Amino acid sequence: MADRTLDASGLRCPMPLLKTKLELNSMEPGQELEVIATDAGSARDIPAFLRLSAHELVESSESGGQFRFVIRCGG
Repeated sequence: MADRTLDASGLRCPMPLLKTKLELNSMEPGQELEVIATDAGSARDIPAFLRLSAHELVESSESGGQFRFVIRCGG
C-alpha cells in the first residue's frame, strides 16, 4: 500500500508528470507514491523521468485507459 496517492485523472500532458514531481519533492526517501493518470503520454513520460532520477518505479499497469504507477521516493 502506497503512502500517498496522486489522482491525475483527466489532466493532460504535462500536468500528470509535473504533479508527480511536486508530490515526490514533498516526500521522504523510501515512501511510496501511487499515481493514477488517464493521459496516454504518462505511460511514456513518467517512466522516462524516473530513469533519470533517484526515484524507483516499483510497479506500473494499464487498464481501460487508466495508467497506474507506484513509485518509491529516492534520496
